[in-house]
Amino acid sequence: MNFDSVKIGIVSVSDRASTGVYEDKGLPALKDWLTKALKNPISFEPRLIPDEQERISQTLIELVDAGCSLVLTTGGTGPALRDVTPEATLAVAHKEMPGFGEQMRQISLKFVPTAILSRQCAVIRDKSLILNLPGQPKAIAETLEGIQTGDHAVSGIFAAVPYCIDLIGGPYLETHDEVCKAFRPKSAIRSKT
Repeated sequence: MNFDSVKIGIVSVSDRASTGVYEDKGLPALKDWLTKALKNPISFEPRLIPDEQERISQTLIELVDAGCSLVLTTGGTGPALRDVTPEATLAVAHKEMPGFGEQMRQISLKFVPTAILSRQCAVIRDKSLILNLPGQPKAIAETLEGIQTGDHAVSGIFAAVPYCIDLIGGPYLETHDEVCKAFRPKSAIRSKT
């Protein structure tokens, strides 16, 4: 079966990692998770940049203009003075998608009470979905694929990403169900023939 190819922008926002003070773990975590989750051929557009609002906004615009259907950022979403990723993301938005941020905080609250300090958001710009994710690799995976707590499952945000990208005119993304089962209404599911 042929799968649509997809270009994905991955952006790690960190003053210290971008200047080499420590090794960036965000980009490898995003790349690893997406490679495991998606059946589609992926070309990645990675960026490691400092916590500077104009630079983040400019990078997001460049990635959307380069044809990235999905752009994932990691880092810069807390309340610290240098945490400006949400502001930079909202500045380039054509539409806000608040449900993604709400769900990410719900997942993180299962682990830490400080999840309420997180300001992750999601927006649409042109035909691209931009998602702000947490900064830690473990939290990235948890928010993307969801969690199981006792007999209760909490859906990760990525289950809704393929259908969202369908609706904005992007490629048809297909996931490996054992990592993350994409949800689409029956009328939106492509036949496997």
